[in-house]
Amino acid sequence: MSELTAAVVGLGMGRAHLRGYLSHPRVRVVGIADPDRGRLDEVGDEFGISDRYGSLAELLDSRRPDIVSIAAPNVHHRPLTLSAFEHGCHVLCEKPMALNAVEAQEMLDAAAAAGKRLMINFSFRFRPQSFALKREIDSGVFGDIYFGRTVWHRRRGIPRLGGWFGIKELAGGGPLIDLGVHRLDLALWLMGYPEPEWVMGSTYDAIGRELARRAGVRYSVEDMAAGFIRFKNGATLVVEASWASNIGEKELMVTRLLGTKAGLLYRNREQGYEFEATVFLERDGSLYDMSLNAASPATQSAMEHFADAILDDTPHMASGEEGLTVMKLLDALYESAEKGRPVRVG
Repeated sequence: MSELTAAVVGLGMGRAHLRGYLSHPRVRVVGIADPDRGRLDEVGDEFGISDRYGSLAELLDSRRPDIVSIAAPNVHHRPLTLSAFEHGCHVLCEKPMALNAVEAQEMLDAAAAAGKRLMINFSFRFRPQSFALKREIDSGVFGDIYFGRTVWHRRRGIPRLGGWFGIKELAGGGPLIDLGVHRLDLALWLMGYPEPEWVMGSTYDAIGRELARRAGVRYSVEDMAAGFIRFKNGATLVVEASWASNIGEKELMVTRLLGTKAGLLYRNREQGYEFEATVFLERDGSLYDMSLNAASPATQSAMEHFADAILDDTPHMASGEEGLTVMKLLDALYESAEKGRPVRVG
């Protein structure tokens, strides 16, 4: 295969997907879709794309792209993905994979039935420090990883208060499914995706509920969540996520993993979206701190990686199976928070 065609549905997060595809020399974007005509024209003009559609159905009636990127609100991930598979397309779906694990399993089953690929846009894997850390872990530098903590907190950052992000039936949940999903996948990927056994979770909405009351809008999800995950290999992981919390930082992203030979700290710099990674280890009785920043090479975007995997017929990262594992964990954490007890993951 010498070239791929791609289409993007949902032009909020979809802008990032377009940039990824347009930067690839062997991918041609053949259509964009969004029900918001103003945004459709704005993005079409920005990227020079003339083939514009009000829905995926309209796009697929006219075009048959090799890849469809689904970047619409969470409630639409499953139906749009199933439609793309029915039309013979590969799918790159935004996180979270779906509203719940039942929907995620349907998407996986549809991919298998269609003989097409399904990838989830766990975009924080696709950063230089992420790949540098993964190389060190896979080479055995860390030994066995037995504990981790992965966090994304905001002081005040509820997205579009009054919009679909704060509505349970449209989003599936609040910051745990929106922000925590990224930090959870990153930690699991670095740990080698160990098989989970049980979780304990808690959710809170004191700040978000009050902000929504003042604004006179509906809000039915948490503003902060915390959970504890135990894996069958004995390792444990703490996950935390908030859109609103009384902390000093505007934005705090931290993943810390402890291994039998070394540990790591991977965090955002200056409360922004630039990152640094440090490895802590002992050699010959001396303690060392090793920065992975300066030597970290440039990396591909998820879109470029997915296109290359299809073009070269090689495996792709962030598979639908891994997306399903994340959804099962999110479901179990929410269930545990609701019931006030640990929940097994199966």
